[in-house]
Order: sequence, then C-alpha cells, then structure tokens
Amino acid sequence: MLISVVRRITWWMVLGWVSLAGVALRAEIASTTESPFDRYPIHFTTVNETAIAYQDMGPRDGEPVLLIMGLGAQMLHWGDILVQGLLDSGYRVVLLDNRDAGLSQKFYGLPAPPVWWTLVRAKVGFTPEPAYRLQDMAADAVGVLDALNIRYAHIVGASMGGMIAQVLTAEYPQRVLTLTSIMSSSGAPRLTESKAEAISALALGAKSDIGREEELTNRVTIARTIGSPDYFSEGYARQLATRVLNRGSYGPGTVRQFQAILASGDRSPLLASIDVPALVIHGESDPLLPPDHGRDTADKIPGAQFVAIAGMGHALEPEVSRRVLAAMLPFWEASRSQSGLDIPEDEMGPAETGTSIGSAPL
Repeated sequence: MLISVVRRITWWMVLGWVSLAGVALRAEIASTTESPFDRYPIHFTTVNETAIAYQDMGPRDGEPVLLIMGLGAQMLHWGDILVQGLLDSGYRVVLLDNRDAGLSQKFYGLPAPPVWWTLVRAKVGFTPEPAYRLQDMAADAVGVLDALNIRYAHIVGASMGGMIAQVLTAEYPQRVLTLTSIMSSSGAPRLTESKAEAISALALGAKSDIGREEELTNRVTIARTIGSPDYFSEGYARQLATRVLNRGSYGPGTVRQFQAILASGDRSPLLASIDVPALVIHGESDPLLPPDHGRDTADKIPGAQFVAIAGMGHALEPEVSRRVLAAMLPFWEASRSQSGLDIPEDEMGPAETGTSIGSAPL
C-alpha cells in the first residue's frame, strides 16, 4: 500500500515537472518570437526644440545602424523581420519616429493644405514654403545619435527616409559609415511620375478626423495599392496597420512632410558630393517611385551599388525585408573589409539615455 502511494506521488511529481518544463519551453519559444519593438523601451530626446521618439536595440558594442522611415510612417513600418535580422547579425539598431509622425512631436499650429492643392501648385512651378525641411529632419536623426553618444552609424532610409538619409550623409559625412537608400529618389526632374492610383492612395493617409475602422481600411488600401504585388498579404497589412494605429496617427503631419519633400527639389548636386560607401535598393514594381528613381539615385552617388528586387513595390513586407537584408548585410561586410573598419567599443556610446516611457507592447 505504502509503495503504491509513493509511486503515485512520484508519478504526479514527474507529470508536474514535465508540465512546468513545457510551460518554460513555450515561454522560451514565445520570447524568441516576440516583436523586437516590444522588447525594448521607447525614449525621447529633444533636438532643435523638437521631441523625437526613438528606440535603441541590440548589443551596445555592435556596429550602430540608424533606420529612418518614410512619409507619414512610424518606426514600426520597418517590420519585425528586418529589425530582428539586424539584431541577429549583431548590429545595434536605432530607430526613430520622424517629427510630425508616430510618437514624436506634432506641429499642430502649422498649416497643412490638402495634398491635391500642394501638387497642383508644384506642377505650375510654385515651390511650397514648408513648415520644416528635410535638412531639419536629418538634424533630428543626428540628434538621436548624439543622445546615445554614437559617433557614427550605418545610415538606412526608406522612401522619404532615404531622402533624409541622403541629406544626412552629405551634410554630416563624419557621422556616416555607409549609406543605404531604399525605394527612394534623387528628386531629379524628368523621372517617371508616380502612378495616379498611388498618389490617390497616399492622400488617404493624409485624412484626419475619421473613425478608427475607416482609417484601418484606408491603411490596408494604401498597403495594397503601393505595396509589393508578389508579396502583399492582407493579414500582414491589417496587423501592421492595427499596431500603428494603437500608437496613434496624424494626417496633417503627413501633408507637412510631403511639403518638405517637394521643397527639397533636385538633390543631384548633393548626391554627387557623397563620399562614403553607398547602396541603393529599389523595387522593380514600385508604383509610387518607379524603378528609374532608384537607378538615377545610384548613378548620381559616386561608386554606389544598385540592387533591384523583383516583385517589390513600395513597402517592406516580410519576404521583401529578407531580400533587403540579403543585399545590405554583405554590402556592410564588404565595406568593412575594404576600409579596415574597426570601431573601438568605447566609441559605441552608452546604452540608456533620454526619457523612457517603458516597453509596453504597442
């Protein structure tokens, strides 16, 4: 009898240990699939009297990578696949929300005329007088590096973020290890114009005073219209749009950023002055900035490499992100080998500066 009781107790203990081990294993699996945006806190720093939200991810002694997003977009738009891929490769990843977007400061008191009106005036030769310029946004990004005491970084920009990255590289070359310009443009005249449906979709992103469901629908429509025809996923687009809306959105900021792009004009002379290793990545199916925008950008940066991605539109869906990583990572490795780059650890900067608002999932 006693032996039977002992056996039962032992059996239940074994089952308990197995159960706990299973819970631990599931927790470990969950932690490895958790979004990197949820694992790191959000900070703020003030640059030129403007509050900029940013995240600082990965090893402190990793080579820094600064990611700058595009028109009306948030740092979340870089996506988990690309960011986690950089972290897995040992890089220190710094991301920010541009002014007038995401969690960064909004310029509520400044005018934001309709997109169509801004475009009409630009067509007839009236350059908009913007609330701020791409140069100001480049200074914001440099200010984030300053807040982290990072002396230099790989600068990566997508769309408008690519334009900001171009300006940053030209005006702050001492802060730049390499430049990667993704689905962006030189702003030169006579390049292929955006498809009408792409511009119409962008105008949806500038709408304000609409309900959450309508805005969610609009964002999915934008993703479908300008995204990658070979890789678009309705489920992914809706999930990303939901996460973005959970952080907030601000249509007038998109309009002011659009004015900053138009006011920047032709950056060809600026691109010709760039003297760091440069990579230009562009989608062959981009309806917003057609492929010749990418080729022209690469042609105008001395020594730049150009990579065209088949089936890629104007978005970073998961499979597109994998292809972007497959282009960027070897490029950085080759640039490091050619330059003999060896950054002392004490020049990487401390881990935590700025004001944290915590790391709750968004």
